[in-house]
Amino acid sequence: MEHPSLVSASKAFKAIPERKFSLAEESGTERPEKSKWVYLFQREYATVDPALVDFVGTDEATTCVGFAIRDRKNGMVSVAHMDSPNVVDKGLNQMLSTFVHQSFDDDLDHDSSSSSSESDVRLNGYSLPLCTKIIKSLRKRTEKFHLQTLFVLARNTWRDSEENAHPIFSGFVVETSTGSVIPARFDNTSRCPDEMIRRIRASAAYEDRKWDGKLLETYDTQTDTFKIAPCRWSTENQERIARFLRAQSDSYILLNCSTSPFAEAPDFVQNERKKWDYLIENPDWRKAFPMEQPHVFERTGDGGWTRC
Repeated sequence: MEHPSLVSASKAFKAIPERKFSLAEESGTERPEKSKWVYLFQREYATVDPALVDFVGTDEATTCVGFAIRDRKNGMVSVAHMDSPNVVDKGLNQMLSTFVHQSFDDDLDHDSSSSSSESDVRLNGYSLPLCTKIIKSLRKRTEKFHLQTLFVLARNTWRDSEENAHPIFSGFVVETSTGSVIPARFDNTSRCPDEMIRRIRASAAYEDRKWDGKLLETYDTQTDTFKIAPCRWSTENQERIARFLRAQSDSYILLNCSTSPFAEAPDFVQNERKKWDYLIENPDWRKAFPMEQPHVFERTGDGGWTRC
């Protein structure tokens, strides 16, 4: 953390203006730029081809870690939103399997550019074990990694008047043409496609043994399509939890459904309630994923997505 190059990189990253991503919310309103991006929710990853995608990133990270790897030889970029040390080893295998040449001499840039504060470590111990696991796992691998940015823990912390810690930035994107990492924030129009299903997968994947220790499959690199892999959950259990939590106060939800209740975005509770409403109305995972087939979305001309 105190290596001069990492300190310098953190200062440079902190000085970059945060970029906001938004699709037009009103019909007929044009988006100022026709950029193509891939957005990732918690526990998801995607590897993108710079010939097809301009930006790939994530946000809503407080005690999670946004993690990016770029292959210097071909420019391919893989980004993950890691939420636990348990997904690091298999998650790295998933991220690297898509784009790394089958050679131990690959030169790979690595950035951990989002999330976690000092108090997260002191109070709950979520962020430090995750960051430590990522670094240890990278050191054990045979590929060559060049650590470019490590903007985590104390580097990414500010404190309010009551000494509650907040991340300076809760998200980032990688600009695929250059490999530049930029602080970023997405709104509810740009966290797409299939927002509710993807949020439910993140919270219910622990019930599906297929995803033990793995990141959630979300995006197909070769075709530039979202292929949101199915996830099983206990219909009775998830509906019961959803009904109970939906009836609680906003303060209860913040304190019991977040690892960092004082640092969440203003729309955190609203997004949780929307997820529970969906689960109550659609409790059976088999209806969400008929015949256990993925949800497939292709890109539209304006950079949005449509269900195939």
